[in-house]
Amino acid sequence: MALSREKVLDAALRLASEQGLAGLSMRKLAAELGVEAMSLYNHVANKGDLLDGLTARVFESVPLPAPGPWDSRLRELTVGLYAAFSRYPVVVRALATDQANPRSVGALKFIDAMLAALLDAGLDERGAARGYRSLMGLVFGAVLTESVGLSGASGASGVEARAEPVGDWFQRLVTARELPALHRVLPSMLEGDCLQDFEFQLDLVIGGLGASAR
Repeated sequence: MALSREKVLDAALRLASEQGLAGLSMRKLAAELGVEAMSLYNHVANKGDLLDGLTARVFESVPLPAPGPWDSRLRELTVGLYAAFSRYPVVVRALATDQANPRSVGALKFIDAMLAALLDAGLDERGAARGYRSLMGLVFGAVLTESVGLSGASGASGVEARAEPVGDWFQRLVTARELPALHRVLPSMLEGDCLQDFEFQLDLVIGGLGASAR
């Protein structure tokens, strides 16, 4: 198989998703591709370049929106990034721990499109930068919460199981007399769906950005 940078990065993305960042090595990646490890260095400079590249591949996978209202474009970009990161939450962990940055022209085009929508909303440069960071924080938080929840549910977190599930503990301890607000809202908190929460939070952020611009 003829290697290319794209093939190397896509294989690295699959391997990191299966085995985590700690399980990604040049030796394992070479075995995955059926080549000698030295062959990889024709396409990636080192592991840092590898992590940057596979992160960029995820950004590049998000389609850029057609011209239209700023809020529709912003929603499409943010939902697209959330979906891409949900497929590869390991990339969010690499970004959050500063192990990777999306260094590619394609990734920069995504960032440019998001900032263009924020500027078209009427925000100034500082407001656009703050809006971008807020949206990225929303995406990161939602993906990390969802991926940690899934790994915990499957028993893959490595944490010893408690005798009493946390939901049962809350329901036993939270009383209407001692904690009235928490007692009232707790059933809705326990039944919350991560995707629904993300979309609700996105509505709040986009609405707040529009109000801030006005």
